[in-house]
Amino acid sequence: MTHPLLYLSRADVESVGITMAEIIASLEAVFQEKGKGLTEMPPKPGIHPGPPGSFINAMPAYIPAMHSAGIKWVSAFPENQHRGFPYVTGLLILNDPDTGLPLAVMDCVWITAMRTGAATALSAKFLARSDSAVVGVLGCGVQGRTNVEALKVLFPLKRVMAYDINEATQNNYVKDISGRLELDVIKVKTPKEAVTGCDIVVTAGPMLKKPHATIQPGWMDEGTFASLVDYDAYWHPDAMLEVAKFCTDDTPQLLHYRQMGYFQKIPDIYADLGELATETKTGRETPDERTMTVNLGLAIEDMAVAPLIYRRAKEKDIGTWLTL
Repeated sequence: MTHPLLYLSRADVESVGITMAEIIASLEAVFQEKGKGLTEMPPKPGIHPGPPGSFINAMPAYIPAMHSAGIKWVSAFPENQHRGFPYVTGLLILNDPDTGLPLAVMDCVWITAMRTGAATALSAKFLARSDSAVVGVLGCGVQGRTNVEALKVLFPLKRVMAYDINEATQNNYVKDISGRLELDVIKVKTPKEAVTGCDIVVTAGPMLKKPHATIQPGWMDEGTFASLVDYDAYWHPDAMLEVAKFCTDDTPQLLHYRQMGYFQKIPDIYADLGELATETKTGRETPDERTMTVNLGLAIEDMAVAPLIYRRAKEKDIGTWLTL
């Protein structure tokens, strides 16, 4: 007996044509399922070869309502940028929930980038002001791009205040986002300029166990929402204490990471994204509330996107069929 397996390269995954709006909608559906306790997702185990800050994580999940099961094997190596490789690399395996047989193996770089941005936008739907127009971005890499792309789907964005320690990276970001997303992108010289005066703040640098705590108390305006894509690396603990609601995408996983040495000085957790999506917990309640989320990146997000890609790839005859 033979079994067909679809292999999708990074170029294949990108070419199937799944939009950010589709990804956000799929994530909202899966977080509603999570909020009802209808998903299976153990905390992600990992290993830590390579230089400090590097990891390779196993991320399994099962979403009955989406008939989706599988695992992502993903790595993040900060030094890769000096080797000409992406910071994040890996593969995703999509399984048939009825038989356990693998249906597809696909590159996960594009999926990880897009679903992470979508998770920020979904969190912002519940925690940011609906008229948010100015976004501050600290870290002009992949996540600095996809987070803004996702936020533009749900919010009337006009301007991006872009900061990065690498001027060439910053220049490339300004050119890309201003041209591709038709936004007014301002290259700022200091981190404070990407925080104060912004409706939404996205920190997207490397994830660190010991935060450099650049963002100080008093920088974040009333009414601002912040998404900590890089965990709490950019934030001084006292600056985080200024928020009225501190949220996450999954409380058990955040506590798991705290045991590993991350998140040693953060506020109490108000809600996770499943609770916000199901309205078990109320999101923003007043225009002047400061709100914040630290989304860790969940396997259910990947498994909410993978079936979309698999179905669209089959419809368009994209990819390479292999035999087990």
